[in-house]
Amino acid sequence: MRVVLISLSILLLAFSMQAQQTVGLFLNTVEASDGYTLFAPSRSKTTYLINNCGEQVHSWTSSYRPGQAVYLLENGLLLRTGNTNNSNFNAGGVGGIVEIIDWSGTVVWDYTISTGFECQHHDVEYLPNGNILAVVWDSRTQAEAIQAGRTNSGNTLWSEKIIEIEPDFINGGGTIVWEWKVWDHLVQDNDPGKDNFGVVSNSPELIDINFIMGNPTMSDWLHINSVDYNAVLDQIVLSSHNLNEIWIIDHSTTTAEASTHTGGNSGMGGDLLYRWGNPITYDQGNSSDQKFFLQHNAYWIDETYQDGGMIMVFNNQAGNQQDYSSVNVIDTPVDSLGNYSYTGSSYGPGNFHWNYEASNPTDFYAQNISGAQRLPNGNTIICEGPSGKFFEVDYSGNIVWEYVSPVAIGGITNQGSTPNGNHVFRAERYSPDFSGFDGMTLVSVGYIESGSTFPCETFNNIGQTESKQMGPSIYPNPAKNELTITSDQMLLSVSIYSITGNKLIELSPEQLTYTINVSHLASGMYLLNTVGKNGQITTKKIILEN
Repeated sequence: MRVVLISLSILLLAFSMQAQQTVGLFLNTVEASDGYTLFAPSRSKTTYLINNCGEQVHSWTSSYRPGQAVYLLENGLLLRTGNTNNSNFNAGGVGGIVEIIDWSGTVVWDYTISTGFECQHHDVEYLPNGNILAVVWDSRTQAEAIQAGRTNSGNTLWSEKIIEIEPDFINGGGTIVWEWKVWDHLVQDNDPGKDNFGVVSNSPELIDINFIMGNPTMSDWLHINSVDYNAVLDQIVLSSHNLNEIWIIDHSTTTAEASTHTGGNSGMGGDLLYRWGNPITYDQGNSSDQKFFLQHNAYWIDETYQDGGMIMVFNNQAGNQQDYSSVNVIDTPVDSLGNYSYTGSSYGPGNFHWNYEASNPTDFYAQNISGAQRLPNGNTIICEGPSGKFFEVDYSGNIVWEYVSPVAIGGITNQGSTPNGNHVFRAERYSPDFSGFDGMTLVSVGYIESGSTFPCETFNNIGQTESKQMGPSIYPNPAKNELTITSDQMLLSVSIYSITGNKLIELSPEQLTYTINVSHLASGMYLLNTVGKNGQITTKKIILEN
């Protein structure tokens, strides 16, 4: 049974004059996609779930700050990466451990990938079979890099690999059942006496070990920052931040085939099936053909949503002459068998299928991290990571919902103060009917920040409003032995929850006025939930002084 309780009224126990709005909810409209937003602030060990009014409905606490991705799974568990502070890998997005946490906050499984030569970072992907894909830095020595044909290298060169972990929930840990390495799919045209010699422009399926953006001796050469899986095609899409392009590879291979150039559904082994965003990386096109700039969060849009089956990307440095970002959708040239058309020159398409940028482009800019997600109603929720800002736009680009994370360096930023370091890697929205909420109780415990008196209305799926000021009257509040509830509609259900969401009292009065004996409850704050005959749900804070 799914119990989803939407808080429509918050009693503020103590407040002064409303401060300037600096954090929390800024906008919620009827056009916003109903649901709950999940985010893990970069400076915190807590992951938060909020409703569309910006009120916290659940949280999970880890022993680690994020490293960086976090997802809710369809079985109600939280998949989270953690930062183990591996000093051998000192770049952004460092992680080191993958955790699965249950609704009560218990870590039910974890897997560490953090040594002197490898480290999980940025992103993971939960597969339909229950396995987990993880992005892992694969450190190579200077000697290995030179033998592979690298012309400039520091003491180490961080390549990348994708591993698939089969979790062992009984004994702990897991087994790596599949692996793909960049190192097996290189090309270079500098030295015929070294490995991987070939013609770069004739090898778009391979990665030029000498294509470098920025410092030629920088260890973090590729910086893959996202991984996503397409179950229909059995393919994986990756985002290489430092090469400014996305790659698609075949997951149907065995590990042995993934290290070669043959095998799998594609017949290409682990070679790149498709790449897009910067054809200069394979000696095709010129600077005017580059479309992605330090991008993040490449993923396939759900087939049932608008632009389903296409790939959405957060383009961090979209502007060439000025700093601004965009969110883009590309329609890849793929057939029903998962084959990508390529006729030479650069891969198509020639441009984006859908694009969002601010009407004044520089008003929307995230120099790093960040992401975007297409929603069931065709809207897109965008995480402007460095500022901790989440906003939702409709397909025409109109902003319909906006929130700023109050979780920053040093803790929670209260309303009226400016947050410092409230970075968020990504934000994910989940619909109220998401299967991961089955059997769970989502009860508002108020805003994360204190001092918010922002007026908010919640909207159901057909666009009807339920004002936060509506609902039954409750008196006295604070109360001692009894609470009286008066409503203008028949009360079908009255429940009292602890502030942590445990149900303590459940009644079916079917009356307009009802008195509840609360003398047996300890003093403190509680949540009173009512359901009216017309389906209106309200949740209000109450104080007991027994």
